[in-house]
Order: sequence, then C-alpha cells, then structure tokens
Amino acid sequence: MDDHPMTRQGLALLIDHEPDLVTCSEADTAGQALNLIASHKPDLVLADISLPDKSGLELIKDLKALHPGLPVLVVSMHDETLYAERVLRAGGSGYIMKQEGGKKLMEAIRQVLAGRTYVSEKISTRIIEVFAGGRQRVESSPLERLSDREFEVFRLIGGGKGTREIAGHLHLSVKTVEAHRASIKKELKLGSGPDLVHHAIRWVEAQKPG
Repeated sequence: MDDHPMTRQGLALLIDHEPDLVTCSEADTAGQALNLIASHKPDLVLADISLPDKSGLELIKDLKALHPGLPVLVVSMHDETLYAERVLRAGGSGYIMKQEGGKKLMEAIRQVLAGRTYVSEKISTRIIEVFAGGRQRVESSPLERLSDREFEVFRLIGGGKGTREIAGHLHLSVKTVEAHRASIKKELKLGSGPDLVHHAIRWVEAQKPG
C-alpha cells in the first residue's frame, strides 16, 4: 500500500508482469489496508512508511497483532539507515528503498515470501556488527535515540503540523504530544520549541529526493 496512486499502480504492473506473482488489492490508507487484508488474505503486504492515517510502523505493529504470520515488506523513499531497523523491530520482514528498482524489488519479494528477511547489504552488515559478540551499537544519527512514536511526532513537526494536528493524526491527547515534544528536545539537545521546529523542517526537507 502507498498513498500515491501512480506509485501503487506502477508497483502492481511490475509484480503482475512476473509469472509467479500477482497483486490482489491496493490501498491508500492503513485503515483500508486492514479491511482488504482481512477479506483477501494475501501472502505478503507491501507497505510504505508514510500513510495518511498512521505511520507504516504502527500499521506493521497492528498487522503483527491481527495477522501474526503475515510478512510485511516496506518499500519506501525514506532513508533505510533511519527506518530499516525500526521496521524489523516492529515486526516487518524487510525494507527496500524505491530507487533500488524493479529487479531488486522482485528479489526482495521472493526472499520475504520464502520466509527470510530482506535488507540491503549495508544494513545487514550494520546489524550483524551490532549483534555479533554483543558489541555496542553505533548510532549514525541522534534521531536513532528516539522511540518510534517520538520519531513520528518529529517527522510530523517537520511536515508543518502543530501539536493539535499531530494529536488528531496520531489519535493521541495534546498533553501526550507535548510530552513527546519535550522528550525529543531533550534527546536532540535542542533548547526551545522553535529550535525543534526548525531542526525538524530542515530534516524533512533533506529527505526529499532530488
């Protein structure tokens, strides 16, 4: 699922062109996806991180609770170094960036359908280095210290949303969002609310392709 119809249709065409693969449905929101998954019972879900009604990470957690055996492969434009490990921790089966292209995507789909995890060689090496011999993880970004919920709040702040908008979008109280904002400022060593907003906006702009 993806909130951009052209992207979804392009992925569907790629998949349906393969002799052993077929798409059974498409969705542009997490809520719609949950309903379609319940009725179509797919073997694999392709999801993006950015969805209109909730984050892809929250959707993965919902799917793990409702359909424990259903693998989820995230296909996203977002930087894998920030999201891939979060996806795996949430219960996802793999992460691939959209710019990898069709051949790599088909490889990822087949690997996940075979019951294995798919991440890029770069991420795989990093994860192995962290867990081999109990070595301490090395953070490549202070954002990695944020929880999934804090990270989502940070991303929405960078998208120009205010506290009440974020509360409505994430189905949280304003007080809870304010607590997340305070925690994010502390983790990122930012002195004020405007500092947080400026930092988040710059980060979101830097993530845009091109």
